[in-house]
Amino acid sequence: MAVNEKIAGRIREALVTIKKLEEKKMFRGMCFMVNGKMCICVSDEEIMCRVGPDKYEEALEKNGCRPMINNGKTMKGFVFVDESVLKTKKELDYWIQLCLAFNKKAKASKKK
Repeated sequence: MAVNEKIAGRIREALVTIKKLEEKKMFRGMCFMVNGKMCICVSDEEIMCRVGPDKYEEALEKNGCRPMINNGKTMKGFVFVDESVLKTKKELDYWIQLCLAFNKKAKASKKK
């Protein structure tokens, strides 16, 4: 499981004021859980963003963004963003803020 530590560090820095923040290994990388809900994940060359169904189509119009497909099924509300379009703080912050906005409305997974 490869994690782009540079991007993970930048995300940690951006989320430093979040009180209920947890890092969890999952989805071939590291997921940042906010308030017990998956928010943003980092792998080797991209991040996975939980943007929600309302912002999904808009997100896909951005450069470097592609849909998340799991077992042949498109996961509406989740996108992958290539590290090549995350060079500046402004670029990364756009995705982080999109994820945090949806996180407020998202439902947490049921605990087993």
